[in-house]
Amino acid sequence: MLFYDLIQETYFALSANKSRSFLTVLGIVIGIGSVIAMISIGQGAAKNIQSNIESLGSNLLVVMPGSQRGVNTMVRGGMGSATTLTLDDAQAIKSQIEYASQVAPTVSARKQVKTTRGTNTNTSIYGVDEAYAAVKNITVASGSLINNTQVSKTSKVAVIGPTARDDLFGEGSDAVGQKIRLENLEFTVIGVTASKGGSGMGSSDDLIYLPISTAQRYLTGGNSVSNINIQVSDETMMTAVQEQVTSLLLIRHKITDPLQADFSIMNQADIMSAMTSVTDTLTLLLGAIAGISLLVGGIGIMNMMLTTVTERTREIGLRKSLGAKSKNISSQFLVESVALTFIGGIIGTIFGWLTSLLITKFSGTVTSVTIFSVVLAFSVSAAIGIIFGYYPARRAAKLNPIEALRYE
Repeated sequence: MLFYDLIQETYFALSANKSRSFLTVLGIVIGIGSVIAMISIGQGAAKNIQSNIESLGSNLLVVMPGSQRGVNTMVRGGMGSATTLTLDDAQAIKSQIEYASQVAPTVSARKQVKTTRGTNTNTSIYGVDEAYAAVKNITVASGSLINNTQVSKTSKVAVIGPTARDDLFGEGSDAVGQKIRLENLEFTVIGVTASKGGSGMGSSDDLIYLPISTAQRYLTGGNSVSNINIQVSDETMMTAVQEQVTSLLLIRHKITDPLQADFSIMNQADIMSAMTSVTDTLTLLLGAIAGISLLVGGIGIMNMMLTTVTERTREIGLRKSLGAKSKNISSQFLVESVALTFIGGIIGTIFGWLTSLLITKFSGTVTSVTIFSVVLAFSVSAAIGIIFGYYPARRAAKLNPIEALRYE
């Protein structure tokens, strides 16, 4: 049987019962669309988490005060008000750790900020130095960032995030040169940072930055720091630098047992790896759940093809009596099955892509349709067409032509 004849026979066979073919294809469309949409949600979540972590800085280690074990009065992993890290610790790391290209200590507090026009907001205040912007990939939309001259002079200047600017001075307003009041002290706004996105208390868009010396003098009243951010110059040295920093701080804090360390170190690479593992599992779970509908669609194809074989028994007997070989009969029914899944795969891909766009638009959930998900969906679709179409095709090919011609 020529390929053209095979395609033509497939077209006539599927169009002979349009309603049945449509319902069978619909099952595949829903299955493929669901797989692509669910995988796009999982991969979108992975990309969103990855971009959020990368926005914090690259090759980043964060040293946080407090016991790793939460013993007695110590505070676990910097989640409280522990004061076991100082500016001297940051300076020692900067001078003694070879691959620590940037070291940025910070102090933080949550305060109410007011303006002379009467507006106010409650937000996080970060005391930083010049290195902080480089470590955290912070740029300004207008004005300038905190520099070391302002740190050395304990200047009363501030750089604010775009969300904080909108809350205090109005959306899109020019805040540079304006005054804000914090703890009954007046600060001059010298810059507004570029938006990095994000929401909630952890958003860098809703922060106010002061020189670290100013924050320590007027807000915290001490030499302790909330954390020390370390940018490693070589990604392959992340673990080595973490170990070196741990050893250095243990010596400086006169601690002999590492389990009793009064600090903890967060490795950005470890967090990225852990989150990637979680999102991969989530994507696999969502894809598996959606795959159930695809399996149901495959069963629908088998059911239709078995019904078709039964209905066309006399036709099969006639074809075989005229010289058609078993492989010609099996090929015809197998191609019909694959054609159904192929058509459903194309429409399902479009349906899944549109669904992911609608999810992003109306729910705000980030989705990402990748080539991998499309190829996977088509591969599974083709496999279903072959697997679920094979048995009906073999059954048709094995029919005895004499018995088939007698079939009523």
